Amino acid sequence: MRIGVLGTGNMADALAGHWVRAGHEVVIGGRDAHKAERLATRIGGSAKPAGLRAAAESGHVVLAALPFGAGADVARDLHAALEGKVLLDCSNPVGPGFRLLTEGGPSAAQQLAAAAPGAHVVKAFNLCHEDVWRMRPPVFDGRPLAVPVCGDDERALVQVRELVRDVGCEPVAGGGLERAGLLEATAALFIALWVGEGADAQAIAPPLAYAAGPSHQ
Repeated sequence: MRIGVLGTGNMADALAGHWVRAGHEVVIGGRDAHKAERLATRIGGSAKPAGLRAAAESGHVVLAALPFGAGADVARDLHAALEGKVLLDCSNPVGPGFRLLTEGGPSAAQQLAAAAPGAHVVKAFNLCHEDVWRMRPPVFDGRPLAVPVCGDDERALVQVRELVRDVGCEPVAGGGLERAGLLEATAALFIALWVGEGADAQAIAPPLAYAAGPSHQ
C-alpha cells in the first residue's frame, strides 16, 4: 500500500515507522523540507520525504498527522489531491483544561471531511499517547491494544483496519463518521483522568461480562 503522511511530528513518526516495517511505501510530507527529510531518514526503509501536496498525491491512504485546526486548512488546500483517497484522522481537539475544542459542533474528523469532500475520512489512533504507538507492538497483559475505527466507506475501513493490524493492534468497529466526535470526547475524558487526576481510566469500565449488569453475565 502507498501511504502519504501529512506532518512531521510525533504521531507521523510513531505510525509511519510501523507501516514501513510492514512493507508499505511511505511518503513523509511537510511544509519544512528539512524536517520531512530528517523524519524519513530516521524511519528508514521505504520512507521518502516530500512536500505536503506530493505526499497527498502519492498515497492510497493519507494520514493527517496534524494538530487540530491546521488539519482542515491543509485538507482544504489539498482537496483535489485527496479526491477518492482514504484520509485518516488521528487528531485530538483537546485544549487547556482538557476542554473539547469542538464544543458540540462538528468533530475534527467531520471538519476534515467537509474540507475535502471527495476523500473518505476515517477516525482512528486518537486515544493513546504517541509513545504507545511506538511500542513494538502495543500489547498489555498479553492482549493487543484495541483501536476503535469510525468511518462511512467500507473500502476505506478495510484499508485502515489493515494498518491498525500492522501496528500490532486489533481494530474495533466504532460506527460511522458521525461517531468520531464520541472518540474525540473519550480522548478528552481519558486525558483529563490520566494527566489531570492521575487516575486509571481503564478502571472506570467493568469487564465485558458485566457490561449489561451482573445478572446478565
